[in-house]
Parts: sequence; structure tokens; C-alpha cells
Amino acid sequence: MRKHLLALGATLALAPCLMAQTIGVINTMTGPEAPIGESIANGIKLAEEDLKKKGIAFQLVWEDDTGKPQLSLLAMEKLATRDHVVGVLGPYTSACANAIARLAEKLHVPLLIPAAAKQEITRQGFKHVFRLNAPADKYASSLIDAALSLGTPKTIAFIYENTDFGASTSQTAKDYAATKGIQVVADLPYPKGFADYRSALAQIKAKNPDLVFMVSYVADALLLMRQSREVGLQPQAFLGAGGGFTTMEFARENDISEGVISCTQWTEDVTWPGAKQFGRRYKARFGKAPTYHAACGYASLMILVQTVKNTGDDRARLRNGLKAGKWNGVMGEVKFADYDGFTNQNDHPMLVQQILNGNYATVLPSQFATQKAVYPFPKWK
Repeated sequence: MRKHLLALGATLALAPCLMAQTIGVINTMTGPEAPIGESIANGIKLAEEDLKKKGIAFQLVWEDDTGKPQLSLLAMEKLATRDHVVGVLGPYTSACANAIARLAEKLHVPLLIPAAAKQEITRQGFKHVFRLNAPADKYASSLIDAALSLGTPKTIAFIYENTDFGASTSQTAKDYAATKGIQVVADLPYPKGFADYRSALAQIKAKNPDLVFMVSYVADALLLMRQSREVGLQPQAFLGAGGGFTTMEFARENDISEGVISCTQWTEDVTWPGAKQFGRRYKARFGKAPTYHAACGYASLMILVQTVKNTGDDRARLRNGLKAGKWNGVMGEVKFADYDGFTNQNDHPMLVQQILNGNYATVLPSQFATQKAVYPFPKWK
């Protein structure tokens, strides 16, 4: 009997994929950002199905941070010290991801962030923190370059939530605009969840900017556009930096969202392996089109579990496996590299989309474009 047990132990030691490893997921499943958290969760669920069809044994432990950094920290502590997960996927918001990055490093727990944009998250030299999505500077450059390719804007106004996401993205955009000779004529942060932006928008209108650059999550994005129409703000282009400007909730309000240009990490128009199939499957399963957040969630779990399959429950081996690995799937080629002050950052390309006839259409880059952009922004009806 003892020989059989020893043989079984040796087999399991040699084949870590036979063990059901535990992976933590921190996501925003309730609260104001829940619609985006739902998209990430849906992507993760589809990946979970695909991985288990391949016979890969693993368990997920879910934690809801409601979009609050203090709850993310508690969730990370629990997953690392009580649930003894081998690694963690998440969280969504920049504030939450930035808060737990240092804790993940302290606890030596590999953390794979799917969709948080704050520039500084992967610029702190942390060895255990990895990010799949492009950071804030890519949002800024892709949108401003798009506007320059479509027209000749000379001035730009910024209005953004005063969160980690808003401040980081807007700052990189201001810096980039300066390199392109575009003058900043207004710079207005606001408290997240504010009820009335008309005074701030009227200030922007008085400056008559060519471009209005907004950084907001879902509820604020809708209200900003609704009140922009009320005050008659009419720039050459409204530029929405990710977040709330890339959701189906925003696109459905086409009386205020039509013509808005935004940037995204993924669309169904890309030619990356499995992307189109993922889009069709997502719509069939959940009854709506996927956003980039869903694709990020899917790809992140695929990468994390496929790496854990080879490294077992050893966190150091998982960290090394993520660092050394290279993948190609629905999010294109993924490699966690060190460059331009970033550590373990995937150098992911951005796409530019515009809401046309109530739907998102990819307008840039040209190899993925399905429609021609409408510029300037059409007159309010």
C-alpha cells in the first residue's frame, strides 16, 4: 500500500496539471461599474468552459470588490492567506488594481490584471504584477492620432473623473497633445458620480475647443453626453477614453452617443485567432455583443490557467512561467515584457471605434476598419 501511495505522489509531483489548482478572481460584480464587471465575468466563464473541456482541472474563487480599493485589498488578503490561491485574476478598476498591486508583490502572489488602464500600475518594478491590456498612454495617443488623421484640430478640452483611471489617462493625453502642438484650453476634473456637469460643460463651450476628451465610467459617460447636448457643446469630435464609452449601455443611447469616437482593446473585426468565433459565441450565450472587457477576461484566464497547468501550485514557478511565456489568441499576441519603464506589461495595440447608426464600428487602424469615420461630429438634433 505504501508503495502505491509513493507512486501516486511521484506521479502527481511530475504532473501538476492533474491537481485542481485554485485561482482567485477579484471583480466588480455590484456597484456602479457592475455592467463592465459583468462583461469581464462573462468572458471568464467562457474561458472556464473551454479550459475544462480540455480536461484542465482548476477551481475559481470569486470575490466582489464593488469597485472599492479597500474591499479589493481585503479580497486579496483573503485569497492569498486563507484560500491559498496560486494566482489572482483582476481586479477591474484602476483604483482597485493599483491598490492591490503592492500587496500582491508583498505576498508574492502572481496577479494578472485584465483591463485596468492606470499608467503607474506596471511602472513600479513589481515582479509579481502582470497586465494584459494596454495602459493609459495608448488610450491617449490612439484617440489624438485618430483626430489628427481625420481633421486639423488645434485645441482640446479635458473633462474627467478625478480617480486613478481618469487622472492617469487624461495626464498622458495632455502630455501627448503637447507633442502634437494641440493647445489645452480647459482641464476640468470632477468627482466621480457627480449629478450635474452643465456648469463645467458650459465653461468648455465658452473655449470653443476642437476636441473634447472625456474619461469616465458608464453612468458619468451617459450624463456627460446628455448634458453636452443640453448646453450645445459642439466640438469637431468627442473623444471617449475607454471605460464607459465602450459599453453597450452607452451605445444604446444613440440620441447622445451617435458619432462619439472611442478607443478599445478589441473588436470583432480583428483577425486575431478565435476573435470572431468568440464574438459569435458570446452573443449567442449572453444575448448581446461583447466589449473588449469580455475578451480581456477570457484571454486572461486562458493564459493564467494554461500556465498553472505547467507550474502547479508553486507561485514562484507561476510568476516565472508568466514572465517567460508567449501566447496568441483572441487578444492577439501576448508577451509580458519590460519596456519604456514598464514591467511585465503586454504591448497591446489599440483600435479606434465610432458609434455609427447605433452600433460600434471599427474605423482605425485601416487593416481592421469596417467603416469610414464621420468627422466632424454631426450637429445635435
